[in-house]
Amino acid sequence: MRILLIEDEPKIAAFIQKGLSENGYEVISAYDGQLGLNMALQGDYDIMVLDIMLPAISGLEICRQIRLAGINTPVLMLTALGTLDDKVTGLHQGADDYLVKPFHFKEFIARIEALARRQRQQQATGNILQVADLILDRNRKHAERENKEIILTAREYALLEILMKNENRVLSRTDIAEQVWGYEFDAGSNVIDVYINYLRNKIEKGFSSKLIHTIVGMGYIMKEP
Repeated sequence: MRILLIEDEPKIAAFIQKGLSENGYEVISAYDGQLGLNMALQGDYDIMVLDIMLPAISGLEICRQIRLAGINTPVLMLTALGTLDDKVTGLHQGADDYLVKPFHFKEFIARIEALARRQRQQQATGNILQVADLILDRNRKHAERENKEIILTAREYALLEILMKNENRVLSRTDIAEQVWGYEFDAGSNVIDVYINYLRNKIEKGFSSKLIHTIVGMGYIMKEP
C-alpha cells in the first residue's frame, strides 16, 4: 500500500518512513504543505498522513481541499495540538483519525492498519454513494430514491455528487462553486441557491424526509434525517 506522508520535521518524517517501510508500506514524503497538496491531488495513495502545522499550507487546509476535490483516501492527522476542539476541527475538515504527538509507533501502525481495512471495504463497494435511501451510482450516473429513478441534468448530478461525497459536512457556497461551476461561476449570482431548489424538488418532493439542509450564513449540508 502507498502512503503519502506530509511532515515538515525531518527527524519525525524519517522515523515514520523507516517504521512504515519496515512494515511493508511504500512511503512517499513531502516536507511542506504546498508540495504535499500538489502530490495529494495528483497522485494515487491508499492512505495519507498529514501533520497539521506545515509551512505554506496547513494540514487542515490540505484535508479540506482534497475532500472538495472528491478524494476519499483515508487521512490520519498528526499534531502536537491535543485539545478536544483541535480534534473536532480536524475531523470536520474530513480527517478520518487523529493522533497526538508524541505517540507510540505501535499505536500509529494500529491506526494505519485500521484505516487500510476501511479503505479496502470502501473499494469493495465500488462507486456507490448512499445517504439514507438515496443512492447514486457514479459508474452509471444514475440516481434513485425508494427504487424510483431520479432524472438529473449534468449540473444537478454534479451538485448532488459533491453533497453526497461530503455527507455530514457543511459546504459553503464557495466550496460548491469551485467544484461544480469552476471558473464559470459568477460570485454575485444566486445560481447555487436556484440549483439547490431544483435538486430538492427532485430528491425530496414526494418522499418521506428531507436530506439537504440549509445552515444559515454558512451553506448547505446533506445528512440523514
